[in-house]
Amino acid sequence: MWSRVTMVLAGAALCAAMGLATRTAAAENHEITVERNVAAKMRDGVTLRADIYRPKAEGKFPVLLVRTPYDKQGISGFGIKGAARGYVVIAQDVRGRFESEGEWYTFKNEMQDGYDTVEWAAGLPYSNGKVGMFGGSYVGATQFLAALAKPPHLAGICPSVTASNYHDGWTYQGGAFEQWFNESWASGLARNTMRRRAEQKYDPLGGTTVLPLISYPVLEPPSGEGIAPYFKDWLAHPNFDEYWKQISIEDHYGEIQVPVRNVAAWYDIFLGGSLKNYVRLKTEGGTEAARRGQRLRVSVGGHAGGGRKIGAVDFGEKLQTDADEEMLRWYDWLLKGEANGVEKEKPVKIFVMGKNDWREEEDWPLARAKNTKYYLHSAGGANGIAGDGTLSTGAPAEEKPDQYVYDPSDAAPTIGGPLCCGALPTGIGPEDQRPAEARGDVLVYTTPAFAKDTEVTGPVALELYASSSAVDTDFTGMLVDVWPNGFAQNLTSGILRMRYRNSQEKAELANPGETHHIMVDLWATSNVFLAGHKLRLEVSSSNFPRFDRNLNTGEEQARGTRMVKATNVIYHDKAHPSALILPIVP
Repeated sequence: MWSRVTMVLAGAALCAAMGLATRTAAAENHEITVERNVAAKMRDGVTLRADIYRPKAEGKFPVLLVRTPYDKQGISGFGIKGAARGYVVIAQDVRGRFESEGEWYTFKNEMQDGYDTVEWAAGLPYSNGKVGMFGGSYVGATQFLAALAKPPHLAGICPSVTASNYHDGWTYQGGAFEQWFNESWASGLARNTMRRRAEQKYDPLGGTTVLPLISYPVLEPPSGEGIAPYFKDWLAHPNFDEYWKQISIEDHYGEIQVPVRNVAAWYDIFLGGSLKNYVRLKTEGGTEAARRGQRLRVSVGGHAGGGRKIGAVDFGEKLQTDADEEMLRWYDWLLKGEANGVEKEKPVKIFVMGKNDWREEEDWPLARAKNTKYYLHSAGGANGIAGDGTLSTGAPAEEKPDQYVYDPSDAAPTIGGPLCCGALPTGIGPEDQRPAEARGDVLVYTTPAFAKDTEVTGPVALELYASSSAVDTDFTGMLVDVWPNGFAQNLTSGILRMRYRNSQEKAELANPGETHHIMVDLWATSNVFLAGHKLRLEVSSSNFPRFDRNLNTGEEQARGTRMVKATNVIYHDKAHPSALILPIVP
């Protein structure tokens, strides 16, 4: 799992240019040499270690650098490929991981260590001084954080399926704790930390004086105290405070001075941030080269899986492309100056689901997409798939509200969706949502079947007028494509914790019974609802265990154990026109 996440590379390519790229690769097919565990000393004296793959030839070459917490040996396949292509590929274990010295703590040291490593790599005798970075997930974070430090020899980065903010869109979303990801990711990280502790205890000579003999320390497990201090710190900082602001990419876009090739994926856990990085760097990047050098490629899967079948849906033979080759073509153009056609390509390439085909675009979001409100309607009984909830572009008149009881001890379950690290028993990515839609605490609103293909491509939002009997609760939304056979395919979803309805920086409890106008960010999608399909919205108050359950008490979530039920109400009348806001492509 961890090496797979690390190796997420990906890119954008024109078929017409592929012949030139292939000839270039064939013309530059070097023998290679590999050096293991090469030391690089950071400014505070800590030594980090890297494997270096390089051409076995005279001369100097551009560098492709990856800094990973998931074991640098997982990069060997690409290292060999890149070195044969005429690059020095450097794979480094970040501080406190595998063969590198120091203490591991998420995000904390990546800015200065990234700067120091880029400059060290640029000064190697076989480097030409141009350094590009690559990799996905946390390895995307090591790129962005290094770029914020502005190392002089960094020439470009290629972050895949990564975030723009390590509070919202990574550890939390809409104020809710990303429970499945945070617990599974921290558990995976802790394995290497525990192994390192166990190795430090291995001291046969020192143990020879210990009596009684049965107390020889090898029989004692290493302490688990402080094995993942960052996990408790994440919980201690639910608000967007200075703990998060100092490492927030989106708060410091002006510090990024190099071109960025952003790679995202529908159903990826970091989709929202990946798209935001592209959109905002176009105007907020620190140099003209950064602003004009933005590229975006959106595939399907990311952390939710690879191959043509993601979750329960087969997206066809066109989905899979050679991600390594696409990224190398971009770097051939950027670092080597090759006229391989990359400079003529449109900046955005997306995979359109439903039609299951790739499409190039001038920009993201699409200028031609028209934000269209699909209003919620019912006679007060939208509970579950057998209810009377409908969606239409006609505004509501006087209608009864819908209500349901949200019980944290019986929360609506996560079925597929953007998950990491590993699938739940209910699946990952696109899965059939009908089991959740059978529940009374899930409101279901559906359009009639479309008479013709209808495309939704761009950001999706849910505008609700809602109240609760509790001082705090959550509201969730999910966009669904209903197939003619009834299969209910989740497309994109979101959540809002009511205490953060006005600000992520300051929590404000609600007055029970008061109606609030709220917006739930459902991130984005690109999907053609084929003729005969229906468009559906699900509204509820949990998506567990992807997100932690709101206990409805208003207490500190990290330490709360007491639960209360909440009666939650969704209004959809003339004065409260709740609506799903969709970007419809004409």
